[in-house]
Amino acid sequence: MKKYFLAFLISNIFIGYAAVYQDIQKPGDFVKEIFSNKTPVAKKVWIKGDVKKNIEQILQHSFSSLRVRYWKHEDMTVWILDEIGKEEAITFGIAIKDNYVHNAKVLTYRETRGFEIIRKDFQNQFKNAKLKGKIQLNKDIDGISGATLSVKAMTKVVLIALYLHHITANK
Repeated sequence: MKKYFLAFLISNIFIGYAAVYQDIQKPGDFVKEIFSNKTPVAKKVWIKGDVKKNIEQILQHSFSSLRVRYWKHEDMTVWILDEIGKEEAITFGIAIKDNYVHNAKVLTYRETRGFEIIRKDFQNQFKNAKLKGKIQLNKDIDGISGATLSVKAMTKVVLIALYLHHITANK
């Protein structure tokens, strides 16, 4: 009896984790979608000096990447960024046009809780957001009970994408 209960418990743990770990969209597919299947050549922005300091101020922790890849065509940039929710990295796709969020989407969710941020109605709150000062959005984002850290992670990467769009606007 104990052996069957243990097998049941272990299988439910793995099933529960698999249900939360979701590859929603591949980063390359997000980039193609934003640029209507005409993906521009990837560029990179080097993360050093004031750029690094500002990103770390947004994140409220260190940032170890030396560069961030992005795609740009005319006034649109697309950023694929990761941030830790509670314990695991969440991958986000953010498209910025004319200094406003055009699209913000969770691409891969790896956490065991807080998965409600993958809902379109939550993600749509970021549309048309822009920077207010250096490290704030011009609009409030409604939180989700039980997903506070995931909400904060998404808000931070949207801020970083807006900031990086701003500094790469003339490149």
